[in-house]
Amino acid sequence: MKRKQWQGWGPGEQAQQHYLIEPRALAGGGDVRHVSEFLRASGWRDKSQAGGPLSLESPDRTVRIAYTPYGLPGGWMIHGAATGDQDEWWATLGRQTPVEIVAGLTDALTRPRSAHAPNVWAPLQEQRWRTPPNAGHVTATSPDGSAWVQYHQSPGGEAMWWSGAKDAQGNGWTAQFAASTPMHLVTAFVTALASPQPVMRPLGRVPHSTRIRTTSVSVLPSQLSAWQQARITAARATTWARNTARSPRPRSTARPHAHAGGTRARR
Repeated sequence: MKRKQWQGWGPGEQAQQHYLIEPRALAGGGDVRHVSEFLRASGWRDKSQAGGPLSLESPDRTVRIAYTPYGLPGGWMIHGAATGDQDEWWATLGRQTPVEIVAGLTDALTRPRSAHAPNVWAPLQEQRWRTPPNAGHVTATSPDGSAWVQYHQSPGGEAMWWSGAKDAQGNGWTAQFAASTPMHLVTAFVTALASPQPVMRPLGRVPHSTRIRTTSVSVLPSQLSAWQQARITAARATTWARNTARSPRPRSTARPHAHAGGTRARR
């Protein structure tokens, strides 16, 4: 295990031990607020009931996201309503899906869709995921073999995207996407999944797995708060800019003046 110390500590604060975990796919679920607070800051409505699961609704009311840590199957459930030329779609992600990977998908729901056609496989190829031949399926596997993405088509013609991660002890998660799920959302998910950047977990929340690599870091509470707030502030700024661009602009055309010699009304 590596150990690293963060510099620039302020007076009166005590550093806390955290761990950077690689690969991120096996880091465990993490803090759900990484997803929910960003969406709230992006204008999503909180529909959660007291004591019930997390429930959020997009500003246009076309997408709902729910998270429950209990029951079966539990985890994340995302549902998109049919709109225009977009069919109804859904995605489910297991409870142990790292929130940083979930956010790859949910953050993309707050951004305009790119005009370019997305390529789901491109982010995986950039990170050297393997794509061995598999009859009936198209599959990509991470370099260490712990994670996968598969386009699965049943003999009856039903298709879906399937992904997940698993360690040698069988711990892990799976995610499924309807074939109608917008491709830019699937691409955003696999981009976050394939990212080589480690994710951070506090002491006591590090999975017991022989497949992960950890680096011990000492972090101040103010640093954690600043990182979290920066993400929320960015979401609020983007939302404000988008809403400002959509709001009606004030009339800038000058009013006609009265004829020369006429009486001008007082304001």
